[in-house]
Amino acid sequence: MPKNILFVCVENAGRSQMAEAFFRKFAPTRFNVLSAGPTPSSQLKPTVIQVMKEIGIDMVDQQPKLLSDSMITNSSKTVNMGCMDLESCPSLFVKDVLDWNIPDPKNKSLDDVRIIRDKIKFEVINLIKSLEVIG
Repeated sequence: MPKNILFVCVENAGRSQMAEAFFRKFAPTRFNVLSAGPTPSSQLKPTVIQVMKEIGIDMVDQQPKLLSDSMITNSSKTVNMGCMDLESCPSLFVKDVLDWNIPDPKNKSLDDVRIIRDKIKFEVINLIKSLEVIG
């Protein structure tokens, strides 16, 4: 049975969406991956779409999703991209969660969003390696 991996950020319009896209690209098929947020935006951040397209990942059709308790309950691994506010992300504080503390790309320059993208790629690849060892 595939393991469920969940990436979470507040608006699900940047960091968690990039992590989901990288995980889909690099992970073995025995994993299901999803991203969501407690207050999802209406669309992905244009700078996020642009910097991912620069490296060959098309995210135009991805949509922010609302985080639910069942998503967290059914995940084998949940990754908090940087939401450290109990009020914004209360469900992230109820079980063991990886905290990556990655800056929000909102209102950042393209160069800053590229740095965030590359950090997320690095973290996702390390997560996949650790899951394969455990797995």
